[in-house]
This record gives sequence, structure tokens and C-alpha cells, in this order.
Amino acid sequence: MSGTTATVRGGRRRAREGSSWWARTLSRVMVTAAVVYFVGPVAWLFIASTKSAGDLYSTPGFAFADWRLWENIEALFAYRSGIFSRWLLNSLVYSVFGALLTVLVCALCGYALALYEFRGRRLLMGALLASLLIPATVVAQPIFLLLVWLGLNNTMAGVVLPSLVYPFGVMLCYVTARASVPDEIVEAARLDGAGEFRIFFTIAVHLMRTGLTTVLLFAFTASWNSFLLPLLVLDDERLFPVTLGLVDWSQQSASVAQLGTLTIVGAFVSVFPVVLVFVLLQRYWRSGVSAGSLKM
Repeated sequence: MSGTTATVRGGRRRAREGSSWWARTLSRVMVTAAVVYFVGPVAWLFIASTKSAGDLYSTPGFAFADWRLWENIEALFAYRSGIFSRWLLNSLVYSVFGALLTVLVCALCGYALALYEFRGRRLLMGALLASLLIPATVVAQPIFLLLVWLGLNNTMAGVVLPSLVYPFGVMLCYVTARASVPDEIVEAARLDGAGEFRIFFTIAVHLMRTGLTTVLLFAFTASWNSFLLPLLVLDDERLFPVTLGLVDWSQQSASVAQLGTLTIVGAFVSVFPVVLVFVLLQRYWRSGVSAGSLKM
């Protein structure tokens, strides 16, 4: 009897080991495919940025040629009196100020929905969830018409203000506030005489730090990569973000060969601000995850 039991247990163990081996293999294949999918274009962009205009079209995409990266970057920032530098500065203004204001608006809205009971709250939550299903392209034209009516077309405010409406960020802040801001702490602060805004800025913001960092990163990335709204709103190229400027160069590259190389080098340079923001803010994620594990 004992031998039969040992045989059965051994068979089950081998079955579990076999299934776990397939699971590990499948997960490694999927991770490898994801890495190739996301890193491959960046690698091609880097290699293409090191080539001259002639080598760019006469050599294989992932093969190096004569190293001209620094010359290409110098030509990029010198072209047309440094218009690319102006586009980078515009993108930083749109993304930094837009992301910070978006986080503030989303945090206030999510905190209010999570901790306050008021008439119409459920209806507002339903409308917020429904808005997540609406593509941005559907509302682009009405937003443009509204900005024209307000006199904000062809202005920086016309690009920044629409980005403050971020339903996903509001929902993320709502979930974060429900999970990390206990009602007992808020009630204790009220008994000590603290006002609602003081409670929010001195207590809730620190407890919601991980969620707010996530919203900040998403908002910054979305604003940095924004193209459709600036295309509709802006006419002056000195107000263009880097995305719109590079697309304009790409369209002109058929008649100006130099712009083909400058477009690729500009796209490669424009990746670095997003990477830098992720590197600088990732420690807040780590500290938030560590704090949550200790609480559990």
C-alpha cells in the first residue's frame, strides 16, 4: 500500500514539475518577445542615428556604418537656428506643467469621491467610468471648437488645459484614496481642528504618494507623446511640441534629404526625457510597495 502511495505521489510530483517547466518556458518566451517588441525599435533608432544620410538608405537597418552620432546631434540642434531646441522646451513646458496640474486635479477629485458622501456621487462615478470608453479622437474636434470659442487656439494654454481632464487618473486616485487614506485618520484630524484642505495636503497626499506618482508618469508620457490636439490647436511652429515638429520634418524629408536623418536623430533624442523621468520617480514606487508590504 505504501509503495502504491509513493508511486502516486511521485507521478503527481512529476506532473507538477512538468507543468511548471512549461509555465516557466512560456513566460520566458513571452517576456523575450515583449522585450524584443519594445527594445527593437529603440535599438534601430539608435543605430540609424549614428549614420549619415547616404548610409541610412544604403546599409541594413541594424548594421552600423560610419559613426556620425555626435555630428548628427550637432546638426540637429543647429538646423534653422535651433528650432528643435525650442520644440523640446515647448514639450517640457506642456508635459511638466500639464502633468503637475493633472495630478493635482485628479488627486482632489479622486480624494473627494472616495471620502465624501454627497448627492449624485454614484451618477458622477458612472459618468466617469463611461468616459473611459470614449476614444480621445472622438472628442478632439469638440475640444478644438471649444478652445476656438474661448480664444485659446494657437496658445500654450490651449494645449495644457485639455490635458487636465484625465478620467483614468481620477479613477486611479479614487482607488488609491480608498485603499490608503483611513477614515479614522481624517476624523482625528478634523477633531484636532484641521481644515479639509490641510488634511488633504498634509496627510492624504503623503499616503497617496505611490498612486500620485503613477498618475504623474502616465500624464507626463501622454502629454509628451500628444500629437492630435497640438495638430488641431497650433499654427505657429514656434509653439510646436517635439512630436508635431518631427512629423512636419518627416513630411518635408521627401524634398529635403537632410531632414530624414534629422527626424530620426530628433526622435532618438526625444526618448531621453521620458526615460529620465521614469528613472527619477521609480524610487517612489519602490518605497510605496515596501510600505504596503509592511502594512500587510
